[in-house]
Amino acid sequence: MSIQSEIGEVDLTLEPSVSDFIQLMKPRVMTLVVFTALAAMLAAPGPINPFLGTIAIIAIAIGAGASGALNMWYDADIDARMARTAARPLPRGRVTADEALSFGGVLAVFSVLTLGVLVNWTAGALLAITIAFYLFVYTMWLKRRTPYNIVIGGAAGAFPPMIGWAAVTGSISFDSLLLFLIIFMWTPPHFWALSLYRCRDYERVGVPMLPVVAGLSETRRQILIYSILLVPLAVVPYFVGLGGVTYLVCASVLGAVFLALAVRVYVTTEGREADTAARQLFWFSILYLYVLFAVLFGEAVVTRILA
Repeated sequence: MSIQSEIGEVDLTLEPSVSDFIQLMKPRVMTLVVFTALAAMLAAPGPINPFLGTIAIIAIAIGAGASGALNMWYDADIDARMARTAARPLPRGRVTADEALSFGGVLAVFSVLTLGVLVNWTAGALLAITIAFYLFVYTMWLKRRTPYNIVIGGAAGAFPPMIGWAAVTGSISFDSLLLFLIIFMWTPPHFWALSLYRCRDYERVGVPMLPVVAGLSETRRQILIYSILLVPLAVVPYFVGLGGVTYLVCASVLGAVFLALAVRVYVTTEGREADTAARQLFWFSILYLYVLFAVLFGEAVVTRILA
């Protein structure tokens, strides 16, 4: 069945707007991608050429947008049947499948070549791997086949700090891998919290998210396990010299709150209270990651100014 038949007849009288193409790029996700990459760039050792640094961030942002557009192109059929995604440009017929595919493909090629040619090919290759992993491994392969799609597929969202680091150093280091691992471990409790209160959406479209396949209780248990693993991992940057005292304090306090919310999700199993607990963990998890990288960003800026 074609994407168009899944989402219904497209009104060809509608002209796509700039806003529609911006929505295809998933700007909220892009913001987090760019921010984590920027924080890693500033935290990386070595001088940063302002012009090349700006080019790198723009290329990473465009690459993230390409991933979003290609994901929406492939998932248009299920997006049309999920309450959370039904208003996206493709399901609404404001953008055609061909337009979304062409837009995402052009952005992907442009971003990788720009980063590789103007900055360095290590960063360019990592960006290419990120886009390919998100489209082929997560979107096309894992998402509709396994309840652990988020665990493995989460690697795509964890690459940006490595790309930012490589843009400065031209290499991959233990520190950049550590930042990768923090986001990698953060992704399952973040998305499984969302899937707890959006379970019916995923069940309706046949996406085997963990609560659909293994049940709500097992999902809550897995959220708690990953949260327990994440919180101590997130303080490691202090002990390897990547983060300072401010980072240690923030990571510890926020980690305690994260764990408390995960425990609340685990023990709250009935009614609206269960949905509320899952929502609170989901939204706090976004704040948690932002603040961790914001502190790394701030400390790195201060260090560069004083150097």
